[in-house]
Amino acid sequence: MNEIPRTDEMGRLVQGVRDALSDSMVERITGTAGNALEVVDKLNEPDVKEGLLSLLDAVGTLHRTGALQTLIDAMFMIHALRSAATDSMVDRAFAFIEHMANNLGTEDLATLAHEAKGALEDAIDSCNIPGSASGGLIGTMRMLSQKETQEALRFMLSFSCSLKKRSMVLGKSPQG
Repeated sequence: MNEIPRTDEMGRLVQGVRDALSDSMVERITGTAGNALEVVDKLNEPDVKEGLLSLLDAVGTLHRTGALQTLIDAMFMIHALRSAATDSMVDRAFAFIEHMANNLGTEDLATLAHEAKGALEDAIDSCNIPGSASGGLIGTMRMLSQKETQEALRFMLSFSCSLKKRSMVLGKSPQG
């Protein structure tokens, strides 16, 4: 006999919910439920699941090491910079980056770096440098008479002469 009143109560509860819900509310609830099921389906894909688990592990590690707050602070700073930047500032920054890329990303500069590396290798081959010494003015005067100092000076002279020879390649290359 206790079952009948409980069933009546459930029936009244369901009827009250039906009366309270409008058609637009039912549509929104149905749409939300459908979206939730799509999300659950997406979460069950192996790649997504592994990625989320890795992300959660990384968040835990960030929290344990205190880096999570640093990351959040950095994001706030980037957002503030972005909010403060005007179109003119962004245009000038990109113009600067383009200018630097055009000037530094040249074949001549790459050739110079390659030739400088070769000059260093040539200088190392032509000099045998066991070490270096340092000191004040009197120590420097003493160093001038030492064999190691003379070898270092020979190295620098050899390097500069070799670099000069190799720079001829740059003088002969077509200017871009």
